[in-house]
Amino acid sequence: MTLKGRKRLKKWVTTGACIVVAVGLLVVWSQTGDDSTVAAGGQSAFAEGSWSTQQQSRGDYADYLAQNASADFADQEIIMDASNYAKTDGDGFEKIDNYEGQSGTSLKTGEQGSVEWDIDVKQAGFYNIGVQYFPIAGKSSSIERSLMIDGAVPFTEASYLQFDRVWDNELDHIKQDNQGNDLRPQQVEKPEWREAMLEDSDGYYADPFKFYLSAGRHTLTFVSQREPMVIHQVKLYQQKQPVAYADALKQYEQDGLKKTDGQLITVQGEAASAKSSPTLYPQTERSTGSVTPYSPKLIRVNTIGGNNWRLPGQWIEWEVDVPEAGLYKIGMKSKQQFVRGLYSTRRLLINGEVPFKEAEEIPFRYKNGYRIDVMGGDEPYLFKLEKGKNIIRMEDTLGEFAPLIREVKESLYNLNAMYRKIIMITGASPDKYRDYRLDKQVPKMLETFKSESERLTAVSKELKRLSGGSSDSEALLKTMAMQLTELVKDPDTIPRRLASFKSNAGGLGTWLQKAIEMPLQIDEIYVASPAKKFPKAGEGFFSKIKHEVATFAYSFVIDYNQIGNDSDQKNQKTITVWIGSGRDQANTLKAMIDETFTPETGINVNLKLVQMNTLLPATLAGRGPDVAMQISNDIPVNYAMRDAAADLSHFADYPEIAKRFRESALVPYTYEKGVYALPETQTFNMLFYRKDVLQELGLEVPQTWDDVYKLLTVLSKNRMQFGMPITVPQTSVPVPGQNIPPNSIFGSLLMQNGGQFYRNGGKESDLDSKIGVETFKTWTDLYSDYKLEREFDFANRFRTGEMPIGIVDYTTYNQLTVFAPEIRGMWGFAPIPGTKQPDGTINRDTPSTGNGTLMMNDAKDKDSSWEFMKWWTSEETQTNFGREMEALMGASARYPTANIKALDSLPWPVADYQALKAQFEYVKGIPEVPGGYFTGRHLQNAFLKVVVENKTEARESILDYTQYIQDEIKAKRKEFGLPE
Repeated sequence: MTLKGRKRLKKWVTTGACIVVAVGLLVVWSQTGDDSTVAAGGQSAFAEGSWSTQQQSRGDYADYLAQNASADFADQEIIMDASNYAKTDGDGFEKIDNYEGQSGTSLKTGEQGSVEWDIDVKQAGFYNIGVQYFPIAGKSSSIERSLMIDGAVPFTEASYLQFDRVWDNELDHIKQDNQGNDLRPQQVEKPEWREAMLEDSDGYYADPFKFYLSAGRHTLTFVSQREPMVIHQVKLYQQKQPVAYADALKQYEQDGLKKTDGQLITVQGEAASAKSSPTLYPQTERSTGSVTPYSPKLIRVNTIGGNNWRLPGQWIEWEVDVPEAGLYKIGMKSKQQFVRGLYSTRRLLINGEVPFKEAEEIPFRYKNGYRIDVMGGDEPYLFKLEKGKNIIRMEDTLGEFAPLIREVKESLYNLNAMYRKIIMITGASPDKYRDYRLDKQVPKMLETFKSESERLTAVSKELKRLSGGSSDSEALLKTMAMQLTELVKDPDTIPRRLASFKSNAGGLGTWLQKAIEMPLQIDEIYVASPAKKFPKAGEGFFSKIKHEVATFAYSFVIDYNQIGNDSDQKNQKTITVWIGSGRDQANTLKAMIDETFTPETGINVNLKLVQMNTLLPATLAGRGPDVAMQISNDIPVNYAMRDAAADLSHFADYPEIAKRFRESALVPYTYEKGVYALPETQTFNMLFYRKDVLQELGLEVPQTWDDVYKLLTVLSKNRMQFGMPITVPQTSVPVPGQNIPPNSIFGSLLMQNGGQFYRNGGKESDLDSKIGVETFKTWTDLYSDYKLEREFDFANRFRTGEMPIGIVDYTTYNQLTVFAPEIRGMWGFAPIPGTKQPDGTINRDTPSTGNGTLMMNDAKDKDSSWEFMKWWTSEETQTNFGREMEALMGASARYPTANIKALDSLPWPVADYQALKAQFEYVKGIPEVPGGYFTGRHLQNAFLKVVVENKTEARESILDYTQYIQDEIKAKRKEFGLPE
């Protein structure tokens, strides 16, 4: 960097820059419980459909069972070849013969469209449905289908039927970096023919779904929602239920099976042969010396599961080779210090079958550290194993807690619905001194409160019985039940206690989210003869001291910032790359670099995990990286003005590389005909809406802003809100010089009306133009006249239905998918409202934001740095990274890549991605100009002057603050020697 550039950069630091503070919601959910490893006895008092609700039928599985309560299972078995379909609708359907070793003809189905079969039912009754399928290559996520019978979905849960893919480690051995650390094994698909029952993907029902069919002719339709698959057969029958353990023992005796003697087979947990999800990769345990293999210094892959193995339906399989057929006992060295009060439950299958009923719900109770969990406790169960290879599968299930969690889910839905009815009368902030006579005005309010109080009280008592004592897991249920009882006794207090009621209901939602999570970590699995003792587990006092001392000593010599291989700078080209996200992201990226980039290019990469707020001082000191990743939109141009960023447009192949992105993604990185970063991510606003609430209010999804005004009137009458935040939540660590971006809602209104942020090549702000002033007034009127809220937690309010519609960043989709499981299927998202044009079309323009990858001007090897940037932003790398992130952390971590083709390859449900793609066509970039950091700051100041202080007219306010922006742009252009 030139001396002049360093002086400019230092001056930039001294003048200061605005830092956007990230606001996060930390929800801590803790539970206490019994340390016993023996299963709790007794039967649950909550049977399917045991509670009748006062609310209107929701069309879910519980209602479906209630409607067909008198029916029994039919004796008939119906087998349909998938290729003998009646009709298909859509593309991607193909008949294929002898596919992957399966004799006969199968049917390939795409990720959209539907296929219909005709069936003749001779005997009316319930049927389970099994599907024999092969998970062909797709976008690496679970396959999803909806089922319709006679043209209608029988119940809500049948809209979300999932079929697992099969995953395994890419290699049979563990690779190591050049420092001796184990590398996390990459997960790859190893598809095979499998048979799956149609069951609840959320795990609220342990048994497969039962479908009622009357005698006669019916149609069965599969509708593709996500991912392709090949189907060979669809089978309607009654699934055989496992017998009790006592009956299984009798059968063993009749079959002449004997107890084996002297056998002890150990299988490492991380050596699993198959998993249902790529998130179930082998892990590293460094907190104890009791695991195998172990090293106090080096990273060793030695366990599997943990928090990644927490969701219902996830399974892991191990292959066990036994020398003789007979009866064995099974134990596991496991850790379950994740869930207090409740306990983690697993279903055990051997060679594809549950051996006996008790194996359907094996409890793993809370206790610190690793211990030996014996299947059956003090009197171990005996399991039949064949000579040679046997497959042991452990599947996450809610077990005895499933009906309890269902009841809480139903209660939460009913309470949120009642809350919406109450605020329709009182508003979100009711007058404490006004008598609203809610018990008279809200139908069945007290009746609902009473029934839900009784329901939650019953659930808390059952939780106490199952867990063997009181715990935090039941405390919230008791609190909510007690409050409901008090509200029934004294309904006049409801208005002043409404905030507390809402808070408790929100806590109930968090309880529900956490209650379905049942983690378990496995170190080793033991298969032993009944008389053989299992190895000891746990960590003694002296071995624990030894572990703590050793790890403390090694902490002085290990560089925790260094990720993966430490390159030899003498022999090869080497670049230094800084990344500012989490360690999981950094480890994934480094593994990808070592596997593909370095072997292909011969360029080593020293990847450093750092706080990006150190980039500026490091650059000033001449000790910055060659490439900095995950930099916000405004940083590259601000560095470029000061000769600190390299111009990428000088590279000969830049025009070809730029085609990977939409033009809008490159706009913020373009300055004076140069381009100073490549886009990594690009996000923009979408319109989120609650389908159920809009239907209750008789509203449709708004297409234009005129529709929004009509909708606001109805929402206002019902004391509900339309969500349009005035600030963008900052999700990453603030970087010095990072600015408040211009408000995205204002940007949308401005662009849709033909306006722009800057004119005359960025020399002046255009906010004082006629369009700019009129747009500012329109924007502020939404908050002044319609009283839209300025700050709110959209996810929480959307969940309760208090804010049933809002315009927020599309990554909120990921949050809602995980955060609010109780409203699954009740919400959607669509392109934002637009402005109608003279030709009748609707302009939905909206600005985008995102992150980019920056090459420093001081980079010692710019060609190597450019090679890395090209590799990182390529379709293959971005797709693999996005899938790895989702595999690592679940759907909440879906990667918003800026690469057009890579975004197409990520596992979005088809209908949702089509809506996202439709909005993407209208996305525009906001240019960065010298002094442009004043734009977002003073736009917000002008807004607050009008809406909050309410002393200044919109026109006067925006003109005053635009002058400040004009002066700053002029001053900065003069400073940098640019034409004014």
